[in-house]
Amino acid sequence: MEEKIVACGLTLSEINSLAETLRNNDLGKIRIKTGNDEIVLESEKKCPPPPPAPFMMPPMQAGMPVPPAASAPAPEQAAAKPAEAGASGGNIVKSPIVGTFYQSPSPDKPPFVKVGDTVKKGDVIMIIESMKLMNEIQSEFDGVVERILVSNGDAVEYDQPVMIIK
Repeated sequence: MEEKIVACGLTLSEINSLAETLRNNDLGKIRIKTGNDEIVLESEKKCPPPPPAPFMMPPMQAGMPVPPAASAPAPEQAAAKPAEAGASGGNIVKSPIVGTFYQSPSPDKPPFVKVGDTVKKGDVIMIIESMKLMNEIQSEFDGVVERILVSNGDAVEYDQPVMIIK
């Protein structure tokens, strides 16, 4: 007669059967718990390490459009407005860097300039955020803000027309 094993009331042949199941099915561990008794069978074969995480691109700058199709219409609209502006004789203020256009120093502050405001050469007229740095852009012209060609939070490209000062 076989001896009863204290853990979980299993016999030696039942434990051997579980060990064989462990080996035959490439399992790493079997745990059986009954009340306060517990038996754990582990194979020598270690569980494979988890697959490596897929390579992820670093997050894009806030405000940068993800799909290229979404940004295609914006340059056409921006290109049309400066052409009209050039005909009216205004000075076109262009973005000196790639980044995100902001009209004010923070969301709760008023804009640096609005349409109709008078500006002098050297006045801060906008911020372009690039690589988490806030770059204050100064006016190169004296005059009146005739038009702002982009919206607050829009992505702007290098040399993209942003504002017209007449």
